[in-house]
Parts: sequence; structure tokens; C-alpha cells
Amino acid sequence: MAVTVYTSPDCMPCRGTKRALDKARIPYTAVDVAEDPSAVETLRGLGYTQTPVVTVELPDGLDHWSGHRPDRIKALEYLAAAGE
Repeated sequence: MAVTVYTSPDCMPCRGTKRALDKARIPYTAVDVAEDPSAVETLRGLGYTQTPVVTVELPDGLDHWSGHRPDRIKALEYLAAAGE
């Protein structure tokens, strides 16, 4: 399972998302869209125009969502514990 968090400067929901992932001990890669223009295109391709966006590469495909979603992070915590 590979988790990527797309963030932007001064984004409070981004900070909350990263904090929740850290607390759940879920490793992730953070990408600041202000520093990586190609990341903006990636997010647009997924249908998003604001951060945070979290993408998760799973064995059966890509999962993604926007915003600070503690419920989705909790689900990732269960997947990580199950060894997905």
C-alpha cells in the first residue's frame, strides 16, 4: 500500500491529515503542489481542485479522496494492520 498526500502551504486540513496518518503510523509521501506543478495536473486528472488529496495504491487499484477524512484514515489503519 503506497499512500501519497498532496498538500499546499497554509492548508490546515492538510496538516490534520498528515497528523492523523502519523498517529496511525501509516507511512506516506507528501507532495506540495506549490512546488510540483505536475502534481496539480495529477489532481485535476482525478477531478480535484483543492488540497489535501490522498491517493492510496492498493492491489485492486487506486483509491483517493479529498479533504481531512478521519474515517478513511481509520480504514487505512485497518488495512495496514492486515498487511494489505
